[in-house]
Amino acid sequence: MKHDKGSRPRKNHRGSAWSEAPAENDGFVIVGKNPVREALREGRQIDRLDVMKDNRDHVLGDIVAQAKKRGIVVRSVEKQKLNQIARDAGFENTNHQGIAAMMAPFDYVSLDAVLRPEEDQLIVILDHILDPHNFGAIVRSANLCGASAVIFPDRRSASVTAVSMKASAGAMNATAMVKVANLTQAIETLKDAGFWIAAADMDGQPYDKLDWRGKMALVVGSEGAGVSPNVKKHCDFIASIPNYGTVDSFNASVAAGVLLCEAARQRHGGQ
Repeated sequence: MKHDKGSRPRKNHRGSAWSEAPAENDGFVIVGKNPVREALREGRQIDRLDVMKDNRDHVLGDIVAQAKKRGIVVRSVEKQKLNQIARDAGFENTNHQGIAAMMAPFDYVSLDAVLRPEEDQLIVILDHILDPHNFGAIVRSANLCGASAVIFPDRRSASVTAVSMKASAGAMNATAMVKVANLTQAIETLKDAGFWIAAADMDGQPYDKLDWRGKMALVVGSEGAGVSPNVKKHCDFIASIPNYGTVDSFNASVAAGVLLCEAARQRHGGQ
């Protein structure tokens, strides 16, 4: 049964809690060719590049050339130094691909700033995703499926780090990342702006029978608990993925990818 959303009436008031993006004080490190290249392409502020000494990789050469054009300091270092940088940044292995970028504090965006009243946006909300690999993979899927922003809480959640940035393949550099103090307030702000809210959960309507067009936000829950009861009661409907196996649920990032692909299919005229 197709979910008949109709048009959500807009309210005239808007809360003031989202007038500014939360402040960040610390920079971070990203490693790998694609994340660094995407950071350069999107104009992110990079304080320094460390590149493996005596490398002949043409991709690294192109990245270095772009960085120097922008006046970024480029330092040639031994492989062992890059290994240590990757370990210090939280990577379980040292697959840095010969490059690391020392980033300025990430430029988070306020919720008000991402809302475009005349556009039918797709937004993803992460309800306390803890694994940085899942966090980054969901951002990557969100970007590829046309989502304009990813919203997540400032506490008890993964965030923008070296690990999550690499898992996103640089998609965080091209996606508005919105860190908020209260997810339910953020959801109500979206509703005021005309959005319909779908929660990903096992107990709901089949995802391919729902209408994903218009102003839509998808809530993806944490790896263990799923969408929290308090957040779920603020959602308009529940989207579920049929399960034909013996394991009880999909990985959070896989589930998000499935649902977002269906949303993109409907929103862009797919059959």
